[in-house]
Amino acid sequence: MELRNTALTLRHEALGARMMPFAGYNMPVSYTTIIEEHLAVRRSCGVFDVSHMGEFIVKGVEATQLLLHTLSNDVSKLSPGEAQYSCMPNDKGGIVDDLLVYRLFQDQCSEGEEAYMLVVNASNIKKDLEWLTSKNTYQTKIIDISDRTALLAVQGPDAAVVLQSMTDIDLKEMGYYTFAKGKVLDKETVLVSATGYTGAGGFELYLDQDNAVALWDELMAKNVMPIGLGARDTLRLEMGYCLYGNDINDTTSPIEAGLSWITKLKREQNFPSKERFLKQRKEGVQRKLVGFNLEGKRVPRYGYEIFNSNDQLIGNVTSGTMSPSLGYPIGMGYVALDHAAEGTSIKVKMGKKLYQAEIVKTPFYKE
Repeated sequence: MELRNTALTLRHEALGARMMPFAGYNMPVSYTTIIEEHLAVRRSCGVFDVSHMGEFIVKGVEATQLLLHTLSNDVSKLSPGEAQYSCMPNDKGGIVDDLLVYRLFQDQCSEGEEAYMLVVNASNIKKDLEWLTSKNTYQTKIIDISDRTALLAVQGPDAAVVLQSMTDIDLKEMGYYTFAKGKVLDKETVLVSATGYTGAGGFELYLDQDNAVALWDELMAKNVMPIGLGARDTLRLEMGYCLYGNDINDTTSPIEAGLSWITKLKREQNFPSKERFLKQRKEGVQRKLVGFNLEGKRVPRYGYEIFNSNDQLIGNVTSGTMSPSLGYPIGMGYVALDHAAEGTSIKVKMGKKLYQAEIVKTPFYKE
């Protein structure tokens, strides 16, 4: 299958980025080294091209009802200008996708309508659209705007300072998980969101893909370091954030994955697998997603087996890396519930050897 490009692919190649396929797109993994890019975001500021992500507009007089009956979190709690992390459960107790939900402003709606933007994982755009459409028995339209939307994530403690000279939005007044629509580089309809996937603070900017190059070039002129998907992965893992396809998927329950906080079971509306999740909350689950530190320098990888102190198989690794901020290997994986407590000694099998590890509370990196 031919890889798709973002509006910035030529810019990445001109910078000498190491490109590789990701979710059907030709994406930059790194420009210098993953460690250098990772530390730049933690200490100052960097910009990611994440235009491969999917965006849907959900709009209509019953838009809220559709989302209340398809998503795990409670969108009725959102006011215009607020965002929310959620997941889209399937009918078998798993997760179709995890996503961000934005409650759009009323000037983006006709009278009596409600409107939201959903931001979904690139690999799941088609699947998510089909799933939502199959559940849409409401007076609501679902509009896929992924192909015409660019997304740049400017992340790090200096992000507000870097961006403020480029926009009329007061960035310092924006609360976490809020957003505003305003002017950036004289482009009128940019949505600026105080969200991100790094734990380093910063903003995500949604704009027409025709305007992406101008914004990217201005950031490069301000000496903002371009950051690839390699550092995006190490940054999110240091925070214990789930990656769809690794830590969560169609067979993992949000209760197992530590996502009970976005699974609102007390509200009256039913949504897919709600009864299963209620039972899991009441009776407990058989396994749990945990974080662990690993001794030595070997990096745990997806699928590696996890054993208890008696060398009995208890689970599998879902994510792992050498933490650039901490200097030692970290990972996440599912283990049997009776071995999931913080401080438990476990072993990870790499090759023919078992390596000592310890279950720890996430996030791994604490500022």
